[in-house]
Amino acid sequence: QVQLVESGGGLVQAGGSLRLSCAAAGRIFRSGAMGWFRQTPGKEREFVAAISGSGGMPYYADNVKGRFTIFRDYVGSTVYLQMNSLKPEDTAIYYCAHDQTYGRRRSTDFGSWGQGTQVTVSS
Repeated sequence: QVQLVESGGGLVQAGGSLRLSCAAAGRIFRSGAMGWFRQTPGKEREFVAAISGSGGMPYYADNVKGRFTIFRDYVGSTVYLQMNSLKPEDTAIYYCAHDQTYGRRRSTDFGSWGQGTQVTVSS
């Protein structure tokens, strides 16, 4: 089981930025997709963004498109989520995960979940 570790969360004011990181211990995913999800209490885990195993072809949820950017480093072992123009409704625990198939958005299609990192956006 590959371990994914998220980091970079924190408290930021509305309009600010944060960059989240997801490191895959001992594994580089060259196929499928790496994705970011978020969850708030009492709600289902929500798709945010994903990127192909090759590092290209990102896709986003409509409510973050134009504000968030997903990318991965040259080696391919770390995936990032750059979040700009943050809003209070972006407050959530953010998780990364891997899907063996590119292009999907359901949390049930993804596996190897990390422990999550808290993002709090104050108004």
